[in-house]
Amino acid sequence: MVQSEVELVTITFNTAISACQGGSEWEIAFKLFREMVLAKVRVDNVTFNALISACEKGGEWEKSLLLLSMMAQGKVKCTRITFSAAISACEKAGEWEKALQLFRAMAESKIESNVVTFNAVSSACEKGGEWEKSLWLLRAMAQSKLEADVI
Repeated sequence: MVQSEVELVTITFNTAISACQGGSEWEIAFKLFREMVLAKVRVDNVTFNALISACEKGGEWEKSLLLLSMMAQGKVKCTRITFSAAISACEKAGEWEKALQLFRAMAESKIESNVVTFNAVSSACEKGGEWEKSLWLLRAMAQSKLEADVI
């Protein structure tokens, strides 16, 4: 296959996986991902970001963490979108400790957070009754020169 045809197949699969986010169809997204792997179609961070977002929408926070570890094993680069989606998945499940771990891993990976990331982690801490950590995050956000907004 020619390089542009290979990229087109990846883009097509990524688009289909992304479409699964809207209806919380994470199981279909995983089936498409499995087909990609079996067909030896190149997966990239867009593929994983779409899968993690589908997991987030479907309440499958543990699967989003599994996907993060798969990215590391496959040497696929995580992005701010990757971490934000995984943090949001943890936040929705009330897994504030995991959300905070991901936030720290993001910083260790030298990936800059944004207001969305801070809000998701702060909301996770708030849901877990960890208001002190939410205050710490607010201070950290101010130090990073990001402007706080309303969650």
